[in-house]
Amino acid sequence: MKKIGLIVMLLITICIFSHAQDKVYTKTGKIFFECTKSPLEKIEAINRSSTCVLDIKTGRLQFAVLMKGFEFQRALMQEHFNENYVESSKFPKSDFAGEVLNNGEINYAKDGEYTVKVKGKLQIHGQTKDVESTGKIVIKAGKVIANAQFAIQLSDYNIRIPSIVSDKLSNNVNIIIDCNLEPFKS
Repeated sequence: MKKIGLIVMLLITICIFSHAQDKVYTKTGKIFFECTKSPLEKIEAINRSSTCVLDIKTGRLQFAVLMKGFEFQRALMQEHFNENYVESSKFPKSDFAGEVLNNGEINYAKDGEYTVKVKGKLQIHGQTKDVESTGKIVIKAGKVIANAQFAIQLSDYNIRIPSIVSDKLSNNVNIIIDCNLEPFKS
């Protein structure tokens, strides 16, 4: 009986370990955005603590970012962003759940650069919308580097621009993602 229990535990451990090998992740992904309308004042921010998990077998992809983690050049911009626009206390995080549509074309065991198509659902400010984008995955020395750039509209996520700043703040937001992913350790 002890041998059967030991064998079952060994098989479960192997299954868990082999499943973890299929995932790469980071807790230090960078998300940059800019929504400048006027060249006189840049409106941009960066978050260096987004979490990303990619299942390299299935192409499933997940991101999560705390809104208060975005850093602006000016403290007043950061305060307005959190209090007036994204309402960080009410909607503390944003997330994306989707997949790399052409994941089967990527050889994660060999150094190379691949153009990828990503599709999923982006949730910001309590609103969820479908998003599609192209990006790049680079495999280098066993590491996975994922980059993407896409645009969203603030109005799609019920983020309103007051008329007093409409000459500075664009409804169109350009987003750049940069993540260095490493094997998931369970």
